[in-house]
Amino acid sequence: MADAPFSLLLPVYGGDVPEHVTSAFRSSVDEQTRQPAEVVIVRDGPVSHDLEDALASLAAASPVPVNRVNLEANMGLATALERGLDAVAHDVVARMDADDLSLPPRFARQVARMDEGLDLIGSGLVEFHGDLTHVVRSRIPPTGAAIAPFARFHSPFNHPTVVFRRSAVRSAGGFQPLGRMEDYWLWARMIHGGARVDNVAEPLLGYRVDAGAYERRGGLEMLRSEVAVQRAFRSIGFTTRAEYARNIVVRGGYRLVPTVVRRNLYRRVFGSKQQ
Repeated sequence: MADAPFSLLLPVYGGDVPEHVTSAFRSSVDEQTRQPAEVVIVRDGPVSHDLEDALASLAAASPVPVNRVNLEANMGLATALERGLDAVAHDVVARMDADDLSLPPRFARQVARMDEGLDLIGSGLVEFHGDLTHVVRSRIPPTGAAIAPFARFHSPFNHPTVVFRRSAVRSAGGFQPLGRMEDYWLWARMIHGGARVDNVAEPLLGYRVDAGAYERRGGLEMLRSEVAVQRAFRSIGFTTRAEYARNIVVRGGYRLVPTVVRRNLYRRVFGSKQQ
């Protein structure tokens, strides 16, 4: 039997770097051992002429069809992903961020597991500076039965690595705006609703980090998002009262500590040092 087709969903916005978008696209299409059947690029609002030219060039040279969805105004990631889901041709959808790199066996490994009946699968990743010769560390997610209990305190999936069924995402209510927590909120609802999920522990994606990566994980805006998602978890019974209180204190406190402390805590909990 031929491999089942799947769609690649790639949102971009005005802050993305054309060279990074080009690398993300090519790593997820041209360089894959199992290519998507199509790419849906969602342009979330106006972009620079250079980025628009890069998108046009990628579509023209792509070995698979490219469907462009252009939003006139910047609507935010949750809305962009929802518009992309409206446009994809296939139920199995691979997520890709515009500044990361898919490793060549990514879809061969993940989509094969989807073919076994999963609703969502993520993978490990490596954080890198500049290019993949400068790996900082790896982030290895939980697998199997460990995912649900892990999810009550940490996001169980590295969000740019996921492949999912559109039908399962829509059944759980889709991507809903919630600060920068829309992914975590969706995973919780899917797990709580009985979706079949797993991770490939092997790193299958390169996640680009810069000097401001850990600073962006803190501050009052992130604290507000943290409180909102914890309230949302409690509202559906995903967490207990004790778990809710713990998460507000520990995860909320994490958003307010100095950046150097946040970086060390994050790396201790989520990553293994590479160099």
